[in-house]
Amino acid sequence: MSIFLNPQRHYCGSLREEHIGQRVTVCGWCARMRDLGGLIFIDLRDREGIVQCIFDEADNKELFDLAFTVRSEYTLKIEGVVRQRSSINDKIPTGRIEILADSLEIYEKADTPPFEISDEATVNDALRLKYRYLDLRRPSLQKSLALRHKIAHVARQYFDEQGFLEIETPMLTKSTPEGARDYLVPSRVHPGEFYALPQSPQQYKQLLMLSGFDRYIQIVRCFRDEDLRADRQPEFTQIDLEMSFVDQEDVMAVNEGFLQRVFKEVLDVDITLPIQRMPYQEAMERFGSDKPDLRFGYEIFDLSETVKSCGFGVFDGALEQGGTVRGIKIEGGAKFSRKEIDSLTEFVKTYRVKGLAWAKVNENGELSSSFAKFLKPETMEALLEKAGAGKGDLVLIVADADTETALNALGMLRCEVARRMDAIPEGVYKLLWVTDFPLFEYGEDDEGKKRLYAKHHPFTAPKDEDLPLFETNPIAMRAKAYDIVLNGTELGGGSIRIHRSDVQQRMFKALGFEEADIQERFGHMIEAFRYGAPPHGGLAYGLDRLCMLMAGAPSIRDVIAFPKVQNASDLMMACPDVVDDKQLDDLSIAVTRMEQSDPEAEQ
Repeated sequence: MSIFLNPQRHYCGSLREEHIGQRVTVCGWCARMRDLGGLIFIDLRDREGIVQCIFDEADNKELFDLAFTVRSEYTLKIEGVVRQRSSINDKIPTGRIEILADSLEIYEKADTPPFEISDEATVNDALRLKYRYLDLRRPSLQKSLALRHKIAHVARQYFDEQGFLEIETPMLTKSTPEGARDYLVPSRVHPGEFYALPQSPQQYKQLLMLSGFDRYIQIVRCFRDEDLRADRQPEFTQIDLEMSFVDQEDVMAVNEGFLQRVFKEVLDVDITLPIQRMPYQEAMERFGSDKPDLRFGYEIFDLSETVKSCGFGVFDGALEQGGTVRGIKIEGGAKFSRKEIDSLTEFVKTYRVKGLAWAKVNENGELSSSFAKFLKPETMEALLEKAGAGKGDLVLIVADADTETALNALGMLRCEVARRMDAIPEGVYKLLWVTDFPLFEYGEDDEGKKRLYAKHHPFTAPKDEDLPLFETNPIAMRAKAYDIVLNGTELGGGSIRIHRSDVQQRMFKALGFEEADIQERFGHMIEAFRYGAPPHGGLAYGLDRLCMLMAGAPSIRDVIAFPKVQNASDLMMACPDVVDDKQLDDLSIAVTRMEQSDPEAEQ
């Protein structure tokens, strides 16, 4: 059944050989016009693809002359009969047919666009984003946004089948600074007071659980005022869910079902259940990351005992300070030149380690190393054995007084080496649950003093067996928290929440909150919990990240219709921007604008 009122109307990219002989109507943009003398070919493009339309001067001179005036990006309606194409083009789905046109309507002419509307054209990103409405005509972006729609559709359908209710939560809420900075919205009717845009619906969805809605789902916009990167935007979208009367296994099971469903329906990829699980500590020890990429090897191994008191100052110094010596083995890495290894050394230094030790065995079994001369032959032999290094392999080693720093550096190094070795397979999807996260982590407050912070958020429940550690060793406590990771990217994270008031009070106390702070920030939550709270937990996916990975896009900007650039500005709309004084007066806001210096005056 056609989605169009006119049964002859089709999308350009939907026509196939089964339409041969049918009269059709197509609408879209002129991707290209070619005049071959007596024949004019117009490639017409819409969201579904391109179809070739032919205008024959011998059939209709007036129509041919009109087609001759068409230029790129004109909007057109073309009618005609589908026929077999004489020169087949298997690079496009419509490459076996064409339309012999007998009618042409030019809806609107177009100026020459500032860049070619093509996936092959090399165009500056800033120019693309300034003219985003043109950039979005590119087939790759049209495909990515269609894929995003399908993912969201599958999510709504699946969770509806699982008994979840879609409930909206407010965009204007209370500022409770935890983590990133809030975006603030001034109130006109409450002068000097502000709303905050939600960083996530965390507190609202927990309150919904207290309200008796035991399964909540929402595809929701969230806002965080933080520095941007390839997989981060100031406004983003979550698939947000929460469940009551459940434990960790229940939450993970329902989400495994969703992931299996969405990969099958969107990409026709089969996901085997259950998804592999790995405790946080194991992930850090083996991969140097709490979101490890399992598509390749290069696992981290511990050389501390092997090289203990070996006489090499770099190793001995790190171990004497309570640190570690760790390494990774690169199969076939002996082909790396000294210059390439030096480049890896500079790379790893950006992660706060002092350098990189290396050893490689060539195809003849000959050893070359940056440190072998400092070690006894038997120690060097034991090191290579521990690494499992053979002919053609390269061993890269980091020594540092801080174990976490060494692991993080090696974690980043293994990914960089995999890219350089072209060791990351395409079309492979490795999902992983990372569990048993630390409940707390150390950080510095505004005064530079060391204090405990919640690793996830202050409503995350600790593991039951760790409850006695609240007052004795809180940094050793583990959380009922779990992240779902895909190919080295965190897709989503969640936890079982604290539902007991006594445990919540111990949590706040461990975080150093004064009673006044607790009431100011979370008083509404504490009050609500007094009226009977069910055990509950949930998870939130980054929809943008999920779409990016499933689309094979390099950045989440490629799966967001109108993204921001690195400094959180919108080049197309030219915002943020100043507003007039009357708007500020209505909001009781006074703005002190920094005057820009005049370079000529300074001279």
